[in-house]
Formats: sequence, C-alpha cells, structure tokens
Amino acid sequence: MNWLLVVLLLLAIYLLLFDFIRRSGIWKDRIAFYGPILALKSFRVGFFDFFRRYTRALRIYSTIGVVCVVLISVLISVLLILSVRFTLIIQPEPTGIYEPQNILLLPGINEFVPSTFAVWFAFLLTIAIHEFGHGILCRVEGITVRSIGALIAVIPIGFFVEPDEEELEQLRGWPRVRMFGAGITNNLLLGFACFAIMLLLAGMLVPTTAPVIHGVYKDYPADIAGIPQNSIILEVNGSQVSTREDVGMFLNKTAPGDTVHLLVRHESIVEPFDVTLSGWPDELDEKDTGFMGIYYFNADFAKQAFDNLASPLGILRMISIPFDTSLEGKYYRALAFDSVEKEYYSTPFPLFWDLAHILFWSAWININVGIFNAIPMIPLDGGYIMQEGITRIFERRRLEHLAKYFVALISWLMLIMMIALIALPYLLHL
Repeated sequence: MNWLLVVLLLLAIYLLLFDFIRRSGIWKDRIAFYGPILALKSFRVGFFDFFRRYTRALRIYSTIGVVCVVLISVLISVLLILSVRFTLIIQPEPTGIYEPQNILLLPGINEFVPSTFAVWFAFLLTIAIHEFGHGILCRVEGITVRSIGALIAVIPIGFFVEPDEEELEQLRGWPRVRMFGAGITNNLLLGFACFAIMLLLAGMLVPTTAPVIHGVYKDYPADIAGIPQNSIILEVNGSQVSTREDVGMFLNKTAPGDTVHLLVRHESIVEPFDVTLSGWPDELDEKDTGFMGIYYFNADFAKQAFDNLASPLGILRMISIPFDTSLEGKYYRALAFDSVEKEYYSTPFPLFWDLAHILFWSAWININVGIFNAIPMIPLDGGYIMQEGITRIFERRRLEHLAKYFVALISWLMLIMMIALIALPYLLHL
C-alpha cells in the first residue's frame, strides 16, 4: 500500500470538507476554525457534574498534585539551567536529540517517536486525560464548563475543555491552582501507573539462551565474512549449537588464523559462512583463542536490564529509551519499538508486545507532557500556578502591581533557556 497516496487522499478530503463547512456556515455553533485546524464542540457537559459528589476527595487529590507540580517546576528550572551550562561546555553537534524537530513531541516528525498506533493512542489519551482533569476541577471549584471538543487536522490532534472565562478569572488561591494543576497531576499519575504495569509485564518475559549475534565488531572476522547482526548461530563446524556456551566450547579450541564454518539463520534465511578468526583486541581480553568479532544477546543481562527499571532511577532510564543507543539500551528497545529484539523473548500471551508498546508510550508521553507543562512559564499550566502563587505573595506585601513583571521575567528566562538548548548547538558550530 502506498501510504503517501493515502495521506494525500485524506488531506484532499479534509480540505474539501473544511472549505465546504466554512463556506456553508452549517453547524456554526458547534464548529470553529483556527487556521487549518477545525474544532468540533459539544455542549453536553453535564457528566462533569457527577464528580462534584467527590469534591472533598478530588480537592485533596489535586492539592497533593499541585505540591508535586511545584516541586517538579523547581527541579525542571534547575535542570534547564544545568542543561544550558552543559551545552556550553560540551558544545554538542546539532544532530540527533539536538535537532529542532526532535524537541517537539510529534509522532513521525520527531525521529525518536514513531508514527504507530501505540504512539497515537498514547498521544490522544494524554491530551484527553489532561483536559478532562481541568474540566472536572472546574466543576469541583464551581466554574461552569461551557463546552468540550476535539481539534481536527485531517486526524484528531487534541481535545479541549472550555471553561467560563469570567468565572475562571474570579477564582483565587488554592481553587485556581488546583484547577490548573489537575491536568498535570492526571498525566503524571497515569504515566506512573502505566509504567508500573509495564514493569509487571516485563517481569513475565523469558529471554532466549540461543546464540544470538546481537552485534558485530566492525572490520573483525564476522564483519569481514558478512555475517549480519541479529542472526542466530545454528551450527559450528557441522555440529549443532543451542547456547552461546556451546559456541564458546568450539572457539576455546581455536587459535588466531583458524577458520570455522558457521551455519546462521537471519530473518528465516539459513546460510553458511566461513570465518577466519583473529586475535582478541587488547581492550577486550588477553585470550590466546581465536576471536570472531561478535557479541551475543545475553539472557542474564537482559533480565538484569529489566530489573534495573524497577529502581529509583527507573523512570529516568525509561524516559531515555527512545534515543538510547548504548548496549543496555538495545535490550529495552523491544518495549517501545517493533524491533528485532522482541523475537528473543518468550511472551506469556498473544498481543503481549502490542500491549507493552501501548503501556510504554502511554507512560512516556504522559510523564513527559506532565513535566513539560510544569515548567513555570506562561502559558503553560506550571506558569499559571507560578503566577497565582507570586500574585498572592505580592498582594500580602501590597506589591501586587509588581507581580506581573516578576511573572513575565521568570517566563522569559524559561523561554530563553529552552530556545538556547535548541540554538546553541548550531551557533557554537558556525
């Protein structure tokens, strides 16, 4: 199937419908236009009133959430300062995670975030849970919700909750910050919950003990012979092998210059290879036996890698998985991508990997969106929480006329540092 033609066809249909609706004026009370984006509105918002019966519990929940958001705001501000300093010191090349499109969390545009069902599902879930958090707390705090809706640009790209602006402006103190913090709190709670469930699933995996060639050292015998990585060794010198220890028994009897005959399977294709062994590199070992120039998929290491996720630093490790190219990072890729590594595990039930990918991206996107929205910068939720706190503090000292300038200063500092993280790699290499 030619996906480019499908995309172009969908785009053409969308533009025709967009133009027809705008010209005809039909459903004008339920449809709004924001540039090329179409907003579908619904005024059936009575279900939000259901949550008012849990007002006390939801206020406690969102108050705890606001405290967490404030702590994250402080932490992320410090990390931004340290990141700018780190960028000035190491002067990284403007490639990889430093490229502008990779700053944006857009599936298919960010090269580390694939355009898959799991990613889009998680993306829409993240926005929905965020906006519904605002809507629920609006009703809990007595603010009218006028409408809810979806933003469409060929496909749904987001959701929104429209509160009564006048009532929202009259809100002060804790009720206001609870409303702004509800979306972030929902994102973080859902993200951590998905991460925990994903860890439970990962604990059910049984890694293979077969001699899988996970990597090939460049310009060493296996590479010269043309053996592809992610192959499985079936035979050595005509004898069947089922573990890497079996292969090691044959290699322990060899010397540099010897030739071994391998039968290897790669993507269902079985073919023979003759490999003339070399000596071991000094940085790896001082063995006298022959060296093929490969490293294996290590079942024990794989199990330990997943165990490491269930640690205090596990969340940080999880967030780095999409762009982690280290050896340990390769063992995690099956959790996020449709990678060959997933073939090296026994799974407990069908569609295991589909569920794992949904949970991973739901955790990854929710946590990242929650952290980003906590940045103390207008117009992010963290910025409005910061604005409310500063305004109340300045009012007590009768300096409320200065509050807006202080809020603007902090917002501009955050924005400048974020732009610096994108621009510095380019400016430093002019």
